[in-house]
Amino acid sequence: MITIAIPTYQRGAILTETLRRLLELTPPADEIVVVDQTPAYPPEIEATLSSMPIRWIRLPRPSIPHAMNVALREASQPIVLFMDDDVIPSPALVAEHERAHGDGIWAVAGQVLQPGQREEHFDRLHGGVLRDLEFPFNHDEPCDVENVMAGNLSVDREKALSIGGFDENFSGAAYRFETDFARRIVAAGGRIRYEPRATLHHLHLASGGIRAHGDHRTTASASHTTGDYYFALRHVRPFWPYAVRRFRGNVINRWLLRHPWYLPLRVIAEVRGLFEAGRLYRRGRKERSNSRVR
Repeated sequence: MITIAIPTYQRGAILTETLRRLLELTPPADEIVVVDQTPAYPPEIEATLSSMPIRWIRLPRPSIPHAMNVALREASQPIVLFMDDDVIPSPALVAEHERAHGDGIWAVAGQVLQPGQREEHFDRLHGGVLRDLEFPFNHDEPCDVENVMAGNLSVDREKALSIGGFDENFSGAAYRFETDFARRIVAAGGRIRYEPRATLHHLHLASGGIRAHGDHRTTASASHTTGDYYFALRHVRPFWPYAVRRFRGNVINRWLLRHPWYLPLRVIAEVRGLFEAGRLYRRGRKERSNSRVR
């Protein structure tokens, strides 16, 4: 009853390793769908992926929300488990996600242990409009949340489709697209359950994926900034205190004090992101598209 869906971009070697681990899970997923935005692989990677018992969908352009929407549309099972392409899953990952669904649950956010992290106990950080905005996904107790990480997230497929899937206005690094999706689930009356027993280790590969958009600290591109401002325009009231706090935190910090030559680039990136977010907000949310896959 579970489809594992993996959006991937320029990560052929680690993708094949992750797929081998997923195929050994007990119980396994009913289906694995790889939504691949990589233009081409070396012949040995192409051959390996072609030989695996997976559905391999190729897309012409990289977009995390679009790839996830394609997976939602193409999945054959009622629960879709989204995962990163560079993870080590716990043996019972599929079983724990399936067990956690039910009783009004629209989505289950699994535990994600980043390199060097261990499971810990945290008190809730805050409530109100900023609830769970920086939720620690190495927390040790189940609870209802209003944020998710797409690298270990299962959703009720029909419920996710009913709210339009993921907003494809989030582009580039697509920062906060997961939080936007979570807030829309809650607004529609659904529950999101954090389940630490559905755990995995995230390898946080230094290349490919969103890392293909470069280091957010050293670029004038709005790729890493637009999403947060766009999220705030859609969900945070009042908007300007949030925007000012974000701007200040990204142009006045210890790293930039040690590397002041990057300050003009950070200011440009923040301003560009703010204006682009305003343009997207005025245009309106971009729901799942029905573009053809190959």
